[in-house]
Amino acid sequence: MIALMFCASFALIAQQKPNVYVLATGGTIAGVGTSQVQSAYTSGAITVDALLAAVPQINEIANVKGEQVANIGSQDMNNEVWLKLSKRVNELLERADVDAIVITHGTDTQEETAYFLNLTVKSSKPVVLVGSMRPSTAISADGPRNIYNAVACAIHESSKGRGVMIVMDDRIIGADDVSKTNTLSVGTFTNPNFGDLGIMYNGKPIFHRASAKRHTANSEFDVRNLSELPRVEIILSYSNATDLFVRAAVDAGVRGIVTAGVGNGNLTTVMQNALAEAAKNGVAVVRSSRIGTGPTAQWDEIDDDALGFAASWFVNPYRARVLLMLALTKTNDFREIQRMFTEY
Repeated sequence: MIALMFCASFALIAQQKPNVYVLATGGTIAGVGTSQVQSAYTSGAITVDALLAAVPQINEIANVKGEQVANIGSQDMNNEVWLKLSKRVNELLERADVDAIVITHGTDTQEETAYFLNLTVKSSKPVVLVGSMRPSTAISADGPRNIYNAVACAIHESSKGRGVMIVMDDRIIGADDVSKTNTLSVGTFTNPNFGDLGIMYNGKPIFHRASAKRHTANSEFDVRNLSELPRVEIILSYSNATDLFVRAAVDAGVRGIVTAGVGNGNLTTVMQNALAEAAKNGVAVVRSSRIGTGPTAQWDEIDDDALGFAASWFVNPYRARVLLMLALTKTNDFREIQRMFTEY
């Protein structure tokens, strides 16, 4: 009788804890190094079960279930995995018995995946991406602490409705303005224009900003019935830049081009002329900047309306490519695309 009461009590406690799915995609956080002190390692070498086993403390705060969606270095992240991941997140969050999602991811393209999910997840339930800058075998590996904090952030009531977030290095970074800013530092991610959403302190999120941009449940984009995304390329501008890559992109049949321009998204005259011709022929063109902070403003040296371009404002070239791909699933009108870049 006592044994039955104990089992019933244990089951009740388990039911009261939040239910979190951890979807793994690989990356440094799942990497294995050749040495505990050397930098060389192989990404995506261990499974989600091994990752979770290294952080047994998360079982004290949540019922956690792991699922392997992919196991790659994030330099190889692609549209196929993005669509698979977004559809699985939406599918899980429709369930009443799933409270939040945590996604382990490599840091190379983590900002792009976070932004893609920020625009395509159709739920206000928390979605948190987490990675690490050191492989799992390194001395002072940052992965386990980051995973614990990611789960702790995801299950907290105050995390609902804030859009997709990245939790690393005790910081909460919003997908609306996320950038990787350092090749090696564990504090590589930040929100350079608007500031981080908050911090993790003693296993709890402390928020001091909310995103003013449209996202998740308030987003107009829906990829649940899509099997592919329009092709969009990024072209860098620099001194002496020619129209070579513009012509190559157009000849390859791209649907859109994002420029990483100099200064306030400026372009060489020859490159601008080639892009204007591409826009006349139906290729969507969005100007962004290679500069790390500040807007690519709509009204400056370049007359975007006259040329049929859109300006990205605070969306950097990498996230601009994501937004333009999604925009092109709905429209090819540069005015509508400009509206989207203003709102998202």
